[in-house]
Amino acid sequence: MRIRGPGLVALAVAGLGLAACSASPAAGPAPAQTAGAPARISAPARPASALARSPVPVSLPQAGRGRPGTVVVPGRPLPAPATLVPFGPGPAGQGTWRPAGRPVAGNGQSVRVVYETTLVPPGGTQPAGIAWMDTGLLAARLYSGSASPGGGPYRYTAPVEPAQAATLVAAFNGGFKMNAARGGYYTEGRVIDPLRAGAASLVIYADGSADIGAWGSDVTMTPQVVSVRQNLLPLVAGGRPTPRAATAHWRSWGATCGAASCAPTVPGIEHQWRSGLGITAGGALVYVAGPALDPLQLADLLARAGAVRGMQLDINPAWPVLVTYDPPAGDRAAPANGSKLLASTAQGPWTFFESWWARDFITMSAR
Repeated sequence: MRIRGPGLVALAVAGLGLAACSASPAAGPAPAQTAGAPARISAPARPASALARSPVPVSLPQAGRGRPGTVVVPGRPLPAPATLVPFGPGPAGQGTWRPAGRPVAGNGQSVRVVYETTLVPPGGTQPAGIAWMDTGLLAARLYSGSASPGGGPYRYTAPVEPAQAATLVAAFNGGFKMNAARGGYYTEGRVIDPLRAGAASLVIYADGSADIGAWGSDVTMTPQVVSVRQNLLPLVAGGRPTPRAATAHWRSWGATCGAASCAPTVPGIEHQWRSGLGITAGGALVYVAGPALDPLQLADLLARAGAVRGMQLDINPAWPVLVTYDPPAGDRAAPANGSKLLASTAQGPWTFFESWWARDFITMSAR
């Protein structure tokens, strides 16, 4: 049985002032490559035998692995998520979903496509935020930055331009800087960092649909793949935390800040800000972020939210953030009409509209 650490001291952070708190070595040495780490793939092969994804309907996951019969049809809304069962006592309303972000047209009516709730993780005391996103009516896009992955310029990078703001519903953080991600990055027709077999991968297709899984088994390269963002190894598989998520080697999940400081001389702690992304059996994306989380708690939250496969994204106080935008009808998303999943995140509605923002992130926009 693991002994959960105490809650963290509240951290005051702002803007890029916590650049040293990145999951990159600035917060401490990057996690060492562990034995049995996945081999590198020099380029994303596109075998002729690979199954291409047809635009409509889209069967998730690729080649039907894991969820036979599950079909996400672009333009058709998914069923709203069911109430989550809390792990234990906590604030009133935990596990109950509330709609967030602008409504989107679907089946001839305006439909809410993002739902949010909170859950206190097992053994924890502070609520984590959870967002459920309807991939039937939302299209994903990977935005790249000068710090992660580097190697630009990119067509899609901060700030979000007016044309994209016209349909933007939500945006959330990406993963580690590539020197700590132990994975690769492919976007806009280019291999920025070689993809690795077995690495946890967010895969985005030309029709805006997305999948998550281990590269080379759950997800593979096809002509329809437009972006692959890898970060460490899978955190959730088969609807439950992976054995690696439950090990005592929490440092293999990234270098963390200390309890009250991100100075490089301050030892990192296990229970720290973490974020993750998963895909449900129905094809929805679920995002989780919260303070004072260890890797297993993050995995537990993703699985409780319905994720059948999931991965860790960025960690430490300065980076995790999910924002929804709810402008007046016909208007564009903007910082003034954005709302954070958790009020305590350092970043906010303005982040993705700033030209200085150097990190990769993912947008979810009306199809």
